[in-house]
Amino acid sequence: MKNVKTLALAATAVAAMSSNAFAADRSDLYATDYKWMQFNAMYSIDELPSAGESGHNYLEMEFGGRKGIVDLYGYVDVFNLGNESSGDKASGSGASKMFMKFNPRFSLDAITGKDLSFGPVQELYFSTLFNWGGGAVGEDVNATFWGIGADVNVPWLGKTGMNLYAHYDLNKKEWNGYQFSANWFKPFYFFENKSFLSFQGYVDWQFGGDEDFGNEFVPMSSNGGAAFFGLYWHSDKYALGYGLKGYKDVYLLKDGAGIVGLDTTGWGHYLTATYKF
Repeated sequence: MKNVKTLALAATAVAAMSSNAFAADRSDLYATDYKWMQFNAMYSIDELPSAGESGHNYLEMEFGGRKGIVDLYGYVDVFNLGNESSGDKASGSGASKMFMKFNPRFSLDAITGKDLSFGPVQELYFSTLFNWGGGAVGEDVNATFWGIGADVNVPWLGKTGMNLYAHYDLNKKEWNGYQFSANWFKPFYFFENKSFLSFQGYVDWQFGGDEDFGNEFVPMSSNGGAAFFGLYWHSDKYALGYGLKGYKDVYLLKDGAGIVGLDTTGWGHYLTATYKF
């Protein structure tokens, strides 16, 4: 599964996302609403965490947009489409068949009716994030994140979403550390047929975690995360891309430790073919 996985945003949304949607027209909350959806056929190589063989195909429905005060991003992954007997999502392995990320943010500018921008910060949000499913074996992930977010104008990258969350584990019913997330979508080379190349990706870094959340089977780290760096070709209806993902004690799972001996630090590769709706 991808975590804060790239905002591999539809090309049709680039123009709408390039400026502060609320600031564009404060007299009408809905004047700059937009929405997008796309299907991604994907294959991962050396995805982590893993307890051995790693690599699988999956179908991803990815979506997002803006409606009034709500800025939304999310996706649903369905793994091992052919129910194959090899790979880390193999039939009979006990691995979850699905994973979902749901990331609604609520504009504080729109809620208060005030321009809260300053310097490179274009808009402020109350941010939430929910991760469901995708467990390797046994218990699925049920992680929630609550905090503050902003759209920040970063040199060259342009509009970059940033969020600082506190993490609440729904399985254990306890707070456990924090997460900083950033995501970007940067078209950087345009062809004569109006297709283009983009650099897109994200960073998710957890810190301040409680190592006592772990056990002898799955020891936990106090910090860890992942970063995804993608190069994609986009047209109006299609996209093709490659992503390199780096992991360090991802999901706060300590690398190579414990009876299970999960690999949680290293590099993974993602191949993507996209159809846009």
